[in-house]
Amino acid sequence: MIERIIIIDNVDPVSFYGINNCNMQLIRNLFPKLRMAARGQIIKVIGDPEEAARFEKKIKELEEYCIKYNKLTEEVILDIVRGQAPKELKQDDVIIYGINGKPISGRTPNQQLLVETFLKNDLTFALGPAGTGKTYVAIALAVRALKNREVRKIILSRPAVEAGEKLGFLPGDMKDKIDPYLQPLYDALEDMIPAVKLKEYMESNVIQIAPLAFMRGRTLNDAIIVLDEAQNTTTQQIKMFLTRLGMNAKMIITGDITQIDLPRSVNSGLVQALKVLKGVPGIGMVEFGKKDIVRHQLVQRIVEAYQRWDDEKKAEEQREKTEQ
Repeated sequence: MIERIIIIDNVDPVSFYGINNCNMQLIRNLFPKLRMAARGQIIKVIGDPEEAARFEKKIKELEEYCIKYNKLTEEVILDIVRGQAPKELKQDDVIIYGINGKPISGRTPNQQLLVETFLKNDLTFALGPAGTGKTYVAIALAVRALKNREVRKIILSRPAVEAGEKLGFLPGDMKDKIDPYLQPLYDALEDMIPAVKLKEYMESNVIQIAPLAFMRGRTLNDAIIVLDEAQNTTTQQIKMFLTRLGMNAKMIITGDITQIDLPRSVNSGLVQALKVLKGVPGIGMVEFGKKDIVRHQLVQRIVEAYQRWDDEKKAEEQREKTEQ
C-alpha cells in the first residue's frame, strides 16, 4: 500500500471534477483497486504502488486536456484512462477554447490577420470601430500565450478617460471609480478562463488589470501587454507606455481614432504614434472596418450612419471656410 498526493494546480477544479463531482466518480469507478479523496486542487490516493503510479499519470493527462479545452467529458475520461487518444476538437483558426470548451477564433479575415500579425511582431496596432472584436482577439492571444507558458503574466490597461463623465463624482475609492472603465477587459477574461482560476490569477498578479497611469516606472518582462482604447492616450502617455516593453514581451495596442474622448485641445497619442512609428521593423498594424463588426447587425448600420454624419459635417465646415 502506498499513499500519493497529486496536485492539479493548472485547472479549475470545478471543470476538472465536473458538476456534483461526476467526473471524479467516473474516475473512481475506473480505478476500483484504489481509494481516493479529492478536495480543491489536491487528490489523495491510497493503494497498490503500480496502480497509483498509473492513476497519477492518467490524472496528469486529463489535466493537460482540461488546460487546453477548458472541459472534461465522460467520453474523454474513458478514452484517456483506457490509453486511447481522445478525439481532437478540430476547428480551423481556433485561438483558444473558452469556458465549457467554446472555441474562440478569428471570425473575420481581419481578426485572423491580427492573429498572424501578432505572431510576427513584438508590437501590433489593431485599429477600427467598436464591435470589430479587436480587443477580444487581443486578450484571447494573451491568454493563449499564458496557457502555453510562453509568458508568465498578462497585463491589460486602459486610459481612465471618461466618456462624458467625471471620475470624482463616482462613489467609492480609487479602485471602485476605475473598475467600471476596465469592465470590458474583465468580461473578455471571464469568457476564456474559469472563475476560480481567474480569481487565483488576479490575486497572484499573473493577470493584472490597471489604468494606464499605473504603468509609469515599470519594465514589463515575460508578459503580453494589451492597451485598449489607446486613442484616449495623450502623446506623453503612449510614449511612456511603449517604452515599458521588456524582455520576452509583446504588446497589442487597440483603438479607434474616430472615437477620441480627449478634450479638443489635447492631441491623441495613438494618432501621433501611428505617424512616428510607421515603417519601424517589428511593428505590425491591422485596420478593421465596418464589415468586421461582429455585434448586433444594427451596430454596423449605426456606425455607418455616424460616419455619414461626420463626413457631411466636415464637408459643410470646408464649404464655410471656402466661402470666407
